[in-house]
Parts: sequence; C-alpha cells; structure tokens
Amino acid sequence: MSKPVSIQVVSDIVCPWCYVGKKRLEQALAQRPGLEVEVTWFPFQLSPDMPREGKDRREHYAGIFGTERAAQIMERMKETGAAEGIPFDTPPGARSPNTLSAHVLLYWASRTAGVDQGALVEKLFAAHHVRGEDVGSPYVLAGIASEVGMNAAEVLKALQDGTDEDVVRALIDQARQAGVSGVPFFIIDGQVGLSGAQPPEAFLQALDEVTGPGDRASAAH
Repeated sequence: MSKPVSIQVVSDIVCPWCYVGKKRLEQALAQRPGLEVEVTWFPFQLSPDMPREGKDRREHYAGIFGTERAAQIMERMKETGAAEGIPFDTPPGARSPNTLSAHVLLYWASRTAGVDQGALVEKLFAAHHVRGEDVGSPYVLAGIASEVGMNAAEVLKALQDGTDEDVVRALIDQARQAGVSGVPFFIIDGQVGLSGAQPPEAFLQALDEVTGPGDRASAAH
C-alpha cells in the first residue's frame, strides 16, 4: 500500500480565493476517485494587525480599496463564487475578523481524533463568506466546533484563555519564512507548490506529476 498523497494548504479564512481554491481542488480530486490523499490546512493571516474584535467588513474594504472599487471587487467575487457553487455575500453588519482564534481551532482539529479538519474549514469558510458570521468570536467558533464533534464548552474556554495562540503564530511565521506571501498556497506531496486558486487542471497536472504513470492509471479506475 502506497502512502496517501499529502496536500498541504496554507490559507486564511477571510480570503475568498482560498474558498474558491478549496472548491477547485475538490473538483480535481473528484476526477481522481481512486487516489488516496491527505489534505491538511495550515494558518496564514492576511491582516495580522486586525483588532481582536474585528471591524465592520464593508467599512474595512472601503478603507482599503475605496467604496466604489470595493463594491466592484465584491460583485466580481460573487460572479466567481457562483461558478464554483459559493453564494458569496456580505450582509449588513458583517465583520472582518482577526482570524487567529479560527486558526487555533483548525490546529486543534488537526490534532483531535475523530474530527474532520476539512469539514471544519468548510464550515468556517461558509460562516464568514456566505452567512456573514463573526468567525473572530470565540462564541461563534465554539458553536461551529460543536458541529464537527468538538466540545463547545472546552473550546470556548481554551479560546478565551488564548491557548496555543503562540503555536499558531509560529506556524504562520514558518510559512512566511518559507516564502509564502499570499494565499491560498498548495504544497503537493512536498514536491510541487501552487500559488493561488488554480483551475482543477493545474491540480490534476501536479497530482499526476507526483504520483507517476502507474498510480495515475490505477487512480483512473
């Protein structure tokens, strides 16, 4: 038995292209149904200096891009998302959060038996990008954690205590020191790096490159 193909994804929950990249990776993997893969999510913060209470999202975007351009970017993102099955929305009052606590939660998920880190990251993406929930809030995060089998009360207390924040900050620093400056960034089996929300074909090419013709033939069946 060959070991699974490792796919490491460096991402940030607030990054819409990370959500798009996740969907495109899933489309590629659906075309290799016999290929065993292990996808692990690693932290990155696009706005590490965001206040822990976050900011109003529309005001935050307008402050970065200007009101008109921010509206245009959000509209284009909706069109891109629609093609991938993501109903992007920024409802009134939606927050731009500090994502450190969300990354801590994902770190715990990766180290907790019986918890699907991929299911958790999907729920976090949807909470932020579709429903406009505040994924910087420990209360919101504890509720989401309970949906994947984690103990909400334990998660809430640990998040409020700042448990493992130093560990996650160190992982973010490692990604930056390794040259990751933007997300999503995909590392396929430690051999191929892909930056950005690549089309499914790019993922397929990378997978075929690392598995070789023998595995590729078996994966096609």
